[in-house]
Amino acid sequence: MFTAAQGGSIDLTNLTRAFATLLRKAGLRRIRFHDLRHSTATLLLEQGAELVVIKELLGHAHIGVTATVYAHVRLRLQRQAIDTLGDALGLTDNDPDDPPAAAVVR
Repeated sequence: MFTAAQGGSIDLTNLTRAFATLLRKAGLRRIRFHDLRHSTATLLLEQGAELVVIKELLGHAHIGVTATVYAHVRLRLQRQAIDTLGDALGLTDNDPDDPPAAAVVR
């Protein structure tokens, strides 16, 4: 919740303008204020937060919405988990030319 200096609701145009100014001063590329929400959820997923917790934080009515929107992150995490398991089982030779999640068959 954001409020104006007087305590009332902030005008969306003013919020967008202030955010764009902050990005410019920080030397960052222009993004939508809403993109911060997506970035937060992605970072939480990558740090191991449960999908149901992220669903609740975002206010999604159904976990399927959260799962669908962040499926790309979950797939990347699954590939990393498979690679980690392959390393633990000695199935990979750490060749950078191997595709992700590949097991070397000898």
